[in-house]
Order: sequence, then C-alpha cells, then structure tokens
Amino acid sequence: MKWKLMAAAGAFACLLGGTAAGAEAAPAPPPPASAQGLDTFWVLMAAFLVFFMQAGFGMVEAGFIRVKNTCNILTKNFLDYCIACVMFFLVGYAFMFGKGSAFIGWTGFGMEGAENPSGVPIFAFWLFQAAFCGAAATIVAGGMAERMKFSAYLIYTVVVSSILYPIVGHWIWNADGWLAKMGFGDFAGSTVVHTVGGYVALVGTVILGPRIGKFAPDGRPKAIPGHSIPLASLGVFLLWFGWFGFNPGSTLAVGDGTAIGLVAMNTNLAACTGALAAMLTIWAIVGKPDLSMTMNGCLAGLVAITAPCNYVSPAAALAIGAVAGVIVVLGVLLLDRLGVDDPVGAVPVHAMNGTWGTLAVGLWGQKSLGLARDGFFHGGGLEQLGVQALGNLATIAFAVVLMASLFVVMKKTMGLRVSREEEVRGLDIGEHGMEAYAGFQVFTTT
Repeated sequence: MKWKLMAAAGAFACLLGGTAAGAEAAPAPPPPASAQGLDTFWVLMAAFLVFFMQAGFGMVEAGFIRVKNTCNILTKNFLDYCIACVMFFLVGYAFMFGKGSAFIGWTGFGMEGAENPSGVPIFAFWLFQAAFCGAAATIVAGGMAERMKFSAYLIYTVVVSSILYPIVGHWIWNADGWLAKMGFGDFAGSTVVHTVGGYVALVGTVILGPRIGKFAPDGRPKAIPGHSIPLASLGVFLLWFGWFGFNPGSTLAVGDGTAIGLVAMNTNLAACTGALAAMLTIWAIVGKPDLSMTMNGCLAGLVAITAPCNYVSPAAALAIGAVAGVIVVLGVLLLDRLGVDDPVGAVPVHAMNGTWGTLAVGLWGQKSLGLARDGFFHGGGLEQLGVQALGNLATIAFAVVLMASLFVVMKKTMGLRVSREEEVRGLDIGEHGMEAYAGFQVFTTT
C-alpha cells in the first residue's frame, strides 16, 4: 500500500512538472492590439499622407508656372505648412474644436485643456487636422502665383490658418457648430478646405490683377505656358496618392474596414471620371486632348468627391467626378473670358468643384450611409440640398468678405504686388536671390 502511494505521488509530480514545462515552452499569446491603438495608427498614417500632399501642391504649381518663379512658389508651399501648423496649435484648434458658441470655439488655446471629439489621442487628431489646415492655405498660392509679394503672402497665410479655416471648420465639424446642427454634410472638406481655399484664391487674383502679358489690349487671353508639364504630372499623382489619406482618413477609425473601403473606392472613381470627362470636353472644344486640362480634371474629381465620399454609392461617385471634369474645363474658359488670371486653375478646381461636391451631397447622399437625411435622388426632396447650398454660400460669403478686406488693406499699405521690373525678371531673383535651375534661366519680357 505504501509503495502504491509513493508511485501515485511520483506520477502526479511528473504530471505537474510536464505541465509547467509545457507552459514555459509555449507561453500564452499576447493580448490583441486595442481598437484605439489601431485607429490611432490609421489616423497617423492618413495624416502623413495628407502632409505629403504639400509636395504634390508644390510640384503642380511649380510645373504650371514659368521657371523664373519656381523657387518663389515652392517657398510659399513650404512656409504654408509651417505657419499653418504653428497657428493651428496656438489658436486655430481652439477656434475650431473648442467649446463656445455655434459660431466659434473659445477653449483650448495653445492646446491647454483642449477638447478631443475623436476616439484617438488628441495628439494624433491634432496632427491630422493641422495637415488639413495646411492644405487649405496652400491652395491660394497657385491662383496668385508669379506676381504677389512674399511678405504679403505670409500675412495671408497667418489669417487663413488661424481665423478663416478654423471658424468654418467649427461651423461644420464641431458638434456645436450651427451648420453641424442643421445636418450639413461635408465628410472630408469640399467646403471646409476647398471652397475656402478656392474662393480666397479667386478674390485674391481679382484684387491682384493679371500677370503682365496675360491679356492682349483687346482683352483676348494669351497662353503663358508652364515650364514643366512632367513636374506638374508628378504633382498630380502625388496629390491623388495623398487623397487616400485625406478622404479615407476622415473616418478616424478602422472599424471593420467597410467605410474606409467605400471612401477609397469613391475617391478613386471620381478622380478617373474627372480626368476622362475633362479630356473629352477640351478635345471637343479645341480639337486636342490637352494634358494640363486632363490633370486638372482629375484634381477636380477629387475635390468634388471629398464632401460626399462617405455618403454616396460608387455609381454616384462616377457621375460626380464626370460633372467635375466638365466644370473645370468650362471654368478655365470662363475665367479667361472674364479677364481673371489663374495660372494653375485653382479657382475652377477648388472653388467651383468645392461647391459642386458640396451640392452633390444633397443630390446623391444617403441617410443609410450616415447623412442626416436622404438626398434628392433617394427620395429625400430638396431639404438636404437646401442645407448644403446654405452652408456653402455662407462659407463663400465669409471667406470673400474677410480676405477681400485683408487684401485691400495690404494693397493700400505694404503693397500686394511686386514691381513691374521684378515681375519681368522673376520673383526667384527679386524675392529670394536665387534660381531654381542655376545657369539655365532665360529672362523674358513677359
């Protein structure tokens, strides 16, 4: 009996030892990553893509202007982002996401005690929103290219990134904003970013006046070709790539991936039909499939789908992009007839199609996809379309009045435009004392 007890105890000990050894050999798997951690990673990656769009804007604008102004436009793009981030940290975020009224926020200056409406850490959310702020400021550089004083441009950037963009953002993307309460739909910024930047570019270029040599004495427009279509093409591809952070990143969460996938698909389809429609339109008008118009058609489709990208079906995205491509071509021709000089097409791409994309929400938007109410083509009547029109018009009015006042004051005090001699020689030499391509610059009289 004693022997049997000893044998049983030994077997039990061996069993325990084997279990412990097995536990050491195969440790328990680590817990899965938290949903917040995955969401934070996604938002940061999207923010990095939106930041990279600054390079796209720079390449597009540089390619569409003359070689003698290349350093100037790139410096503006570079400083846009730097100033926008600093101002958005100091006051812009507070105006946009702080607690306050339906018009403006008043808490969180310098990010002290700042509100965080997202489900990710405030640091990641701030970076994503700051990149958007920089994009809104950069749009204007192309419309006012080749003749605006660099010092005046820096002041403009401070005002847009600290006051104009954040206040419009508060109206639409803050739950306390008056347009947000009305159910205004702008998922990723056709109004907040592109309408703001595009109409500021319009009012700025009108006040600034056209470049020397752009219009003949009888008012007929004259082509002033950009110095590098390959550079502009690279910029368009960079912007297209960055838009996959701009739009899908605005989900601010991964979830099961459905929303991200829908937004990415809609974004891509609208870009494609925008390019195709612009090419066919300009081909029908002038008899040639112009590449610069085709590229702007792609950007127009991206701008137009930015507001409705999460609220519409892929079939609707095809239509929205196609209309945008037609709008951008007709818009360029209209500005020429009106005597407005927009060297890169910033107004047709961003202003006109920012408005079109905003209205498209009221036409094709679906309540089942997160919109406040169904759009016109889904049986919702005109209510959502009316809200979209009201919000976009209010944004245009605010942007035009504020920035026209600023431009007029600067024009009468410090001056808004460089001298004739400096414009003819080029802003690279006059403003920065350097050339983009040293030893290869050819000075012209226009």
